[in-house]
Amino acid sequence: MTLALLAASGCESTPDPGPGPTAGPVTSVARVCAEPAAGPATAPAGAVTVDPAAPGDLAAKTRENPPRTTFWLRPGRHTLPADRYAQVVPKEGNRYLGAPGAVLDGRETNQYAFGGTARDVTLRHLTVQGFVAPHDEGVVNHDSADGWVIEHTTIQHNSGAGLMAGARQQVRASCLRGNGQYGMNAYKGDGPLGGLVVEGNEIAGNNTDDWERRRPGCGCAGGVKFWAVDGADVRGNWVHDNRGPGLWADTNNNDFRIEDNLLEDNDGAALIYETSYNAVIRRNMIRGNNRVEGRRHAERGDTFPHATLYVSESGGEPRVPARTDRIEIYRNVLEDNWSGITLWENADRFCNSPANTSSGECTLLVDDTERCARPEISTAPLRSDCRWKTQRVDIHHNRFVLDPSVLDCTVRCDRMAVLANYGTYPEWSPYHGEGVAEAITLEQDNRWHDNVYVGPWTFVAHDPSRTLDVGQWRGAPYRQDAGSTFRPKDGG
Repeated sequence: MTLALLAASGCESTPDPGPGPTAGPVTSVARVCAEPAAGPATAPAGAVTVDPAAPGDLAAKTRENPPRTTFWLRPGRHTLPADRYAQVVPKEGNRYLGAPGAVLDGRETNQYAFGGTARDVTLRHLTVQGFVAPHDEGVVNHDSADGWVIEHTTIQHNSGAGLMAGARQQVRASCLRGNGQYGMNAYKGDGPLGGLVVEGNEIAGNNTDDWERRRPGCGCAGGVKFWAVDGADVRGNWVHDNRGPGLWADTNNNDFRIEDNLLEDNDGAALIYETSYNAVIRRNMIRGNNRVEGRRHAERGDTFPHATLYVSESGGEPRVPARTDRIEIYRNVLEDNWSGITLWENADRFCNSPANTSSGECTLLVDDTERCARPEISTAPLRSDCRWKTQRVDIHHNRFVLDPSVLDCTVRCDRMAVLANYGTYPEWSPYHGEGVAEAITLEQDNRWHDNVYVGPWTFVAHDPSRTLDVGQWRGAPYRQDAGSTFRPKDGG
């Protein structure tokens, strides 16, 4: 497995202070789509052989054999019965190994490839393609069973999500490519989802069905979407050319480590961390992202700082157990993306608000959502705990490089931001006015420091109308980027 590694000086694995990173190349990436590892050419001892010439052989032999059976798929195109609900339903501990050239093809007929609730299933060296899962559903591990291991597997050209996730799932050295909605949808509706590992994969060209165009504002597109995942390590992946964002953690995720990835050329943000908690984002190379969506917003006259790394209503929270109690963003290189990092908090978004797009969800600090209503919401502790806060975000020792000529940009591609809107809705909200904007900007311990800026960066604070130059950004009352260096004329 070839991992994406940053060859950047000063990029150690610990958050100690030191010189800002200098730009360095990505020496290798997880090119697993073009160069997949070959599976076993002969059946392992004791394995059940699956014949591609017999339609439905894989599903039938899975039914006929006991748990913890190993299946070896011969080279060739394997199929399932011609019923849209026909699928393989593994038993606990089953292993599915593909020979070189083994493909499980849904023929645009079957919705799902592998489903059911069996734990600890393994897929290796298999290509899964041509399945037509519905919107928000997945082809492999359709029912989000726990403990699955997906290695050296290509999941491509399916509708819906190529892969779902369960607790303790490991996805390694695999190609998640060209799927209609997501490469992976990490969502488990009936229980906790934690211990997720996503390592050394190529996640490319997903959301071919362009769901944000089909359902504007759905928040349902990109390379990988994470929902309510409590503990994830996302490292060494090449996430590129996805329509929409590359990685998107949305609604009550916690305890993420996103490190040593190459995130590039995604149409939207490289990374969105939304209404979630406690994360370390470090040593990533982030380049060429948000050029499609950022430009589209700018050309429409939208003044909001649409970012490449977007932290939305998310922050460090010591009361939510994790390996950190902050969001720490450090030793990353952001190069020629459409804008940089935005920290945002919507004053109108909180538990029970009609403006909460995570409908029915509440923060991890409130057990009874119905309490987030008047009159209780106006008093402590609910006034604080009923809203997701962008707080305790520490952005340091990163390198931000911007050459507007590379982006063919004349306006609004050069911004760092920390801001909120003026609270107005609903009428019973206790957050009307500028209080949330004041808090995120000045009171919630959100800090930039010890970074390196190359190129003509500008800054936005408090609200979209307040654009600052470097001196204003570093001066009172904001006092950001202490210890940072700025070389505005160097371009790229």
